[in-house]
Amino acid sequence: MSKKYYFASDFHLGLGTHAESLARERKICAWLDACQKDALAIFLLGDIFEFWFEYKYTAPRGFARLMGKIAEITDKGIPVYFFKGNHDMWTFGYLAEELGVHVVETDFLELELFGKKCLIGHGDGYGKGDYVYKILKKIFRNKLFQWVFARLHPNLSFYVAKISSKNSRKYSQDKDKIFKPATELLLGYSQDTLAQKHIDYFIFGHRHLPLDLPLHGKSKYLNTGDWISYFSYVTLTENGEATLRYFENQ
Repeated sequence: MSKKYYFASDFHLGLGTHAESLARERKICAWLDACQKDALAIFLLGDIFEFWFEYKYTAPRGFARLMGKIAEITDKGIPVYFFKGNHDMWTFGYLAEELGVHVVETDFLELELFGKKCLIGHGDGYGKGDYVYKILKKIFRNKLFQWVFARLHPNLSFYVAKISSKNSRKYSQDKDKIFKPATELLLGYSQDTLAQKHIDYFIFGHRHLPLDLPLHGKSKYLNTGDWISYFSYVTLTENGEATLRYFENQ
């Protein structure tokens, strides 16, 4: 059986009703079951949870099926890489210790996979524009801000996060469904980076829109989409081909 690398993002578990999130979680676990049959590694490119913040002695409740499935996969020796998204950047050791995942502390990883140079990341805050979020990102990743936020009772902090996420989603949900090359920040970032050095595949999440776009030469920008509307992901196979796929269509 030929081996593959798998890439997915933006599960946003916890979004919507409990029943909606649970149905999505079960579908994700079914996908992970299929992946582990031939996976060399699985890359989870951020926003796996709608909100995640680890306190010193407690972590968010729920998501037991996903947690167990990831632990099962890493116990078999299959590496799972967890990238911090803009919704779940506040992990401070729990996921790595309990699930055995490799938590990526940088925004991107540059790896050579099957002879192809890949730039992999969540993608939030990159490209020209979106300056308000870039400022917020620096605040959210600031150690003092995290310390102050951790002083809040979890009932309050998670309520604040839920309201903030709801307002942010209301603002962005319409434009997320529209593809305009001139305003695709990650496409622009990929083109600018490619002008400086060679990358075969730029593989990002964050955008919530499955994209497979040719760049200069044989390079490509691929976005993994999301598991709210599209149930999409990317594979990289031994022949060096990166392909956008949809789980529901299998």
